[in-house]
Amino acid sequence: MALALAARHDVTIINADSAQVYANLPILSAQPSAAELASVPHQLFGYLDGQEACSAARWAKDALAQIEQAWADRRVPVLVGGTGLYMRTLLDGISPIPEIDAEIRGAVRSLETADARRALENEDAASAAALDSGDDNRIKRALEVIRATGKSIIAWREIREGGIGDAIDLRPLILLPPRDWLYERCNQRFEAMVEHGAMEEVAALIAAKLPADAPVLRAIGVPELSALQDGTLSRAEAIELGQIATRQYAKRQYTWFRNQSPPEWSRWNEAYNDSDYSKIERLLQF
Repeated sequence: MALALAARHDVTIINADSAQVYANLPILSAQPSAAELASVPHQLFGYLDGQEACSAARWAKDALAQIEQAWADRRVPVLVGGTGLYMRTLLDGISPIPEIDAEIRGAVRSLETADARRALENEDAASAAALDSGDDNRIKRALEVIRATGKSIIAWREIREGGIGDAIDLRPLILLPPRDWLYERCNQRFEAMVEHGAMEEVAALIAAKLPADAPVLRAIGVPELSALQDGTLSRAEAIELGQIATRQYAKRQYTWFRNQSPPEWSRWNEAYNDSDYSKIERLLQF
């Protein structure tokens, strides 16, 4: 859809997908092709190394810089991607949680998930009750925040700073196509990724011996193709599990955007092809 807009208007396409920020996995994260990247200005695709954590705050700051550059170039910034937290941070702002002391962070991150959960229940029961017992990252984040600041992460999140939603002319469009159509595309795309270089990308990650907590290692398909690489899974098994993981993630995205987006935001509930462009243009008021 963004490329269809770009064929008719001066736009800059800006990535809003948390996996596509990393340079290591252009195929497995479904980044635009070289031809697509060359056809119209694209920003924030593959601009970070996989060892570098990209927080929502970091992305929002980078996205704002690219939005302002697009305006300076007299182009319309078009943000595309499925990471709702990124978009919410850009539009609504982020809680001003102070930088966590390295010693506190190190102590918390070294805990087993169950131990961190018990500590959080003692120190911030409300946050503990709101989190799944196996959600290691969020449990430890809440624990380090209460220890470093003396205030619950829930209280911090009631404060928002820096959002641009009230200062821009926003034309949002939420994509909620038929699920059977969506899931079949997920299946086809994962298989095509394996056929066109995803295995080589994962092999390069393994050879690089990245830290176990490197963000890029959490990308969908990396665990499955790593298991294929070491012989734990067959090719058919790895593809099937990668397809399942993709569909599950698509389902979560679908539910999140359907339920969390403001009701006045336009929805697209059909399958899409380029012949639908005029409808898209009307919805976006271009």
